[in-house]
Amino acid sequence: MARSRALIEIARGSSFLVIGGLAFLVDAGLYNLLVYWGGHGVLHDLPLVAKIISIATASVATYVGNKFLTYRDRPTRVSARQIAIFVVINLIAGGLQLACLGFSRYVLHLDDAVSDNIFGTVIGQIVATAFRYVTYGRFVFPKQADGPAQPGPSTEPGSDDPFTRPAGSEA
Repeated sequence: MARSRALIEIARGSSFLVIGGLAFLVDAGLYNLLVYWGGHGVLHDLPLVAKIISIATASVATYVGNKFLTYRDRPTRVSARQIAIFVVINLIAGGLQLACLGFSRYVLHLDDAVSDNIFGTVIGQIVATAFRYVTYGRFVFPKQADGPAQPGPSTEPGSDDPFTRPAGSEA
């Protein structure tokens, strides 16, 4: 049982990292497009605004990916409460990323593309991703509480779902 639970968590963590990697590409790509496209992007003088836009766009991608891949075994219906919690968590995570970029820009006075990407994208994304991993599974996509069954993916033994299939069984 412990081995099966560990494998489920490894699969979930791996899926979360893949979704996060795709969101990282969206965040970094859009930020660089807005700030540095053609040498001086449309938001070159407003890097924090550009970062807010890129984080918001990447956050939509993470919600969709995590809802339908990482936490697909948790049959939660999309609700206003779930969306509100997701938004609050992402506002906090976005604030962590913005703090990293702001520190680089306004405390260390580093305003080049490499510094922006190291502080705002790489370091900021690592901090924000760790925060999101801890909070998404607990608050946005919680395990189903005891109560009436809700429709969702099959969790029966032999299911094709690698997150709920018993360890050692083949699909």
